[in-house]
Amino acid sequence: MESIITQGVAIPRLGFGTFRMPGDDAQPVVESAIALGYRHIDTAAMYENEAAVGAAIAASGVNRNELFVTTKVWHDQLAPDALRRAFDISLGKLRLDHVDLYMIHWPSKDFDIKATLEALMSLREQGLTRAIGVCNFNLPMIRRAVEEIGAPIASVQLEYHPFLSQDRMLSYLRGNGIPLTAYAPLAQGRAASDATLAGLGRKHGCSAAQMAIAWLLDQEGVIVIPKAARPESQKSNLDALGIRLDDEDRATIAALPKDQRFVRPPFAPDWNAAA
Repeated sequence: MESIITQGVAIPRLGFGTFRMPGDDAQPVVESAIALGYRHIDTAAMYENEAAVGAAIAASGVNRNELFVTTKVWHDQLAPDALRRAFDISLGKLRLDHVDLYMIHWPSKDFDIKATLEALMSLREQGLTRAIGVCNFNLPMIRRAVEEIGAPIASVQLEYHPFLSQDRMLSYLRGNGIPLTAYAPLAQGRAASDATLAGLGRKHGCSAAQMAIAWLLDQEGVIVIPKAARPESQKSNLDALGIRLDDEDRATIAALPKDQRFVRPPFAPDWNAAA
């Protein structure tokens, strides 16, 4: 599978998301994904499935160095001491001696961005995480992290799908060599029933959901982490790697509404803040 090299690590462009797969139920699902060929597994403390993900990794028989494992710290644990405690708990649940990418899951309203990023950088310097990143930062936050603090951000994880533009963010990230990791790439299931995507899918002999994933993979510097509980859906998402879009496909998807944001917690930052 194609990977993107960033900050000294290679991130497989199609990963496996585990949001809303809490508890032990996640273990057989992740085992299935690894058996099918996924090598990039995305979890988080908030998902309450790190122990199950760790058990699946242990049971998989796949060499640790072949897997790219991401986890995240929740927004109420961003003070440096709290972050380190949260990291140690996550690492213990995952049964690993390091993770490949450790990320801030959401910014909190008044957190000390410099102190938090320095705590992440310390984990990287100690070899406990190979890379660091952030999720759900707006453009001013990213600019501060990169330009003022000098944090070696390996990826920025954001909601991104055919119904939401990330043009401003992508322009900035590409200019700084930082990939965007697209979560909710199927718009929480809405892409699967979209008539426009289904029509393109008929042209390519694939599903609407596969078209959505293929559209993201078609873009420079974009990593995609769809979740799927059933093995057949997991395989279908993997098969999207083989779909090639043409200019007509790109124009058709570009014409879809691009203002539909579905992940809107009350603690989210101002997405339209001026950079």
